[in-house]
Amino acid sequence: MYHFLPIKDIFAREILDSRGNPTIEVDVLAGNDILGRAAVPSGASTGQFEAVELRDGENRYRGLGVLRAVDHVNCDIADALVGMNVFDQRQIDALLLRRDGTDNKSNLGANAMLGVSLACARAAAQAIKLPLYRYLGGINAHRLPVPMMNILNGGRHADNNIDFQEFMIMPTKACSFHESLRIGSEIYHTLRNLLKEQNLSTAVGDEGGFAPELSNAKAVLSVITEAIRRAGYQPKEDIVIALDAAASELYDTSFHKYIFEGEGRANNTKILRSSEEMIEYYEELINEFPIASIEDPLDEEDWDGWELLTTRLGNDVQLVGDDLFVTNRKRLELGIGRGAANAVLIKVNQIGTLTEAVDAIETARSHGYKAVISHRSGETEDTFISDLSVAFNTGQITGAPCRSERTAKYNRLLRIEEELDSAAVYDDPFFWKYE
Repeated sequence: MYHFLPIKDIFAREILDSRGNPTIEVDVLAGNDILGRAAVPSGASTGQFEAVELRDGENRYRGLGVLRAVDHVNCDIADALVGMNVFDQRQIDALLLRRDGTDNKSNLGANAMLGVSLACARAAAQAIKLPLYRYLGGINAHRLPVPMMNILNGGRHADNNIDFQEFMIMPTKACSFHESLRIGSEIYHTLRNLLKEQNLSTAVGDEGGFAPELSNAKAVLSVITEAIRRAGYQPKEDIVIALDAAASELYDTSFHKYIFEGEGRANNTKILRSSEEMIEYYEELINEFPIASIEDPLDEEDWDGWELLTTRLGNDVQLVGDDLFVTNRKRLELGIGRGAANAVLIKVNQIGTLTEAVDAIETARSHGYKAVISHRSGETEDTFISDLSVAFNTGQITGAPCRSERTAKYNRLLRIEEELDSAAVYDDPFFWKYE
């Protein structure tokens, strides 16, 4: 067993993510022969409070190159970290934060810092021959997450009329993770056939969900509910629905209203809703459809609206802060103090280091908030988030049952479930009971 294993070298390279855009991959060499590797995802619908993803802004790759971030890893970060103990994750991440010296990681770039942070954790796990989830979570890592399967896309993730960004299904009553994956896949393909019957597009969006032209959220929810039934399952009893409204993308600061352009397009108009009207709209949807979770239902700075929303709906549905909290413990603590939301979305690249993401998970848990591990629209084949979800028993993870950068995460969870064998637990993550 190692007690001290020095970082010998750190090297970064520019690779492509699932949207064909550049991102950063980092190799960390510990000792003489231990290699840890991590690739960093990228978001399209990003909150204004997220840590900075450093891009080159030059002609190559339409300004999206990451060679500056690569250089920061190969020079500044490598100089600082070589010789450190690869097992000292918190010290490594603390040094990264000091080296950057900004609140939003705008100096080194959150993408550069995260690649190093995750690669160090991988190297440490490999050095002591432990699975990553076991190294991160210890002996209590045993819970497989319920997949939030993104099966229909709108908003920034698709070129259609749908204003809300994601529509997801959750097989909460499955007996195991592998059963939930099968159920989700069956519903996904049933939905595809149903869309074809209606002469609607079955092309997929950035995140692997279908992206047909449908008039509004109710039309989407109706077709998903029908797909659940056709696949042989009962809405609410077997499957619940989760939404990502990405409401910050809909909010107009000049009107102080949420603008639904797609919903009003048929009448060549725009539908405007206040915070109160948004809450009433969600209540209407929840009463009509088996919705159990709503992500970013209001704007990232609409704190008064979030408080009212949580008071009205927080006992009945999971209200997930993504843009609201951006995996940032300080913003999460602010939300907890104001009684806003009851869950946090965890995206490691929103914050820039592994320990900061873990701190957000632990802060949520200590205050009765749920934590949902999330993919990004620009993903890679890296499966770190699968191990992260099991390590901290978060109980929920997002991702479509389509496209290899998404299914890689689920396939990793299948292998983890096999390794855990009888110790694996899969159960309904929600804290309320359906009547």
